Amino acid sequence: MELSDLRVLRAVVHEGGVTRAAERLGRVQSAVTSRIQQLEDRLQTRLFTRQGRKMVLTPAGRTLLEYAERLLALAEEAENALHSDKPTGVLRIGSMESTAAVRLPGPLALFSERFPSVILEMQTGNPVLLLDALRQGEIDAAFVAEPVPEKRFDQMTAFTETPVLVTSDKHAPIGGKNGCPRTVLVFEHGCPHRKLLEQWFAQQKDVPERTIQMGSYHAMLGCVLAGMGAALVPHSVIDTFPPAQRLQVTHLPEGSNTLRTVLAWPKGKLSPNVAALRAVVEDHYDQA
Repeated sequence: MELSDLRVLRAVVHEGGVTRAAERLGRVQSAVTSRIQQLEDRLQTRLFTRQGRKMVLTPAGRTLLEYAERLLALAEEAENALHSDKPTGVLRIGSMESTAAVRLPGPLALFSERFPSVILEMQTGNPVLLLDALRQGEIDAAFVAEPVPEKRFDQMTAFTETPVLVTSDKHAPIGGKNGCPRTVLVFEHGCPHRKLLEQWFAQQKDVPERTIQMGSYHAMLGCVLAGMGAALVPHSVIDTFPPAQRLQVTHLPEGSNTLRTVLAWPKGKLSPNVAALRAVVEDHYDQA
């Protein structure tokens, strides 16, 4: 099995089919189809099944893809280490959703301006999923909320967030005799803001009557505005929400009102691409 086989496999998966994979690889469609068939014959297993016009990975195909991503990343890392100390190739970044939406557009635009030869790829998720992807070699660096295991990752402070509780302007004030909000809007388990909100509830010796899980901050703020409940969000996100003036903001007490977002990468493996990203983030952080 050759790296070129794995590149063809990855292209078919990422592009959603043979036709677009052939365009991306600069090959004719029949050559890509033949390469997949040869790979299946060599491994004596089916890697794809057809569902209409779509090619869907089999369980064996998903297993091979995981190894393919890691092997191709390792091969690219080896080539970069041998031939150049300058940023080049693909930089795969992981980020929390709020950080990607609010904090990264500026630094990533500056990165692209400084290093136009580097192709940026982005994956969003909660810190648990992102750090696992970083361990598996699926991404090169990740913007995640602390804490980050120091034994496995090197890290630097990228941004400092101020989480605040938001409700509609018609909602009763939170705290004091009014207690905690009865309904809260949260992300999936693993989200640092959800964890901080749960800790705040524990300190208040109270629990919400209802928890609604959502997928994006702007959807969450829209539901807050509609009076569905309260949410804990970074204050920086509110500034990007057009009807922000119709939201009621409650600040958390001292000691619970900050969250650091760090840039993390594998311990002792600072590639030229990640070093370049770190420098851009440091410049941006110092200016801020």
